[in-house]
Amino acid sequence: MPETHQFITDDAGNKTSVVLPIAEYEQLMEDLSDLACVAERRGEESVPLEDVVARLKEEGLVPDHG
Repeated sequence: MPETHQFITDDAGNKTSVVLPIAEYEQLMEDLSDLACVAERRGEESVPLEDVVARLKEEGLVPDHG
């Protein structure tokens, strides 16, 4: 796989910036957003899966097959 990152350096040759494909940038931003949501909800009480599924069925968001 060819290298898709390009580095911008200062006069001393130190890397100061990076150029990467838009798709990779967008994926990184999505991952960062997901991590921020996880961090914000870290202290929240968990809900059993069965309760979530039941609520989604009641709201008509998941078909009730049984």
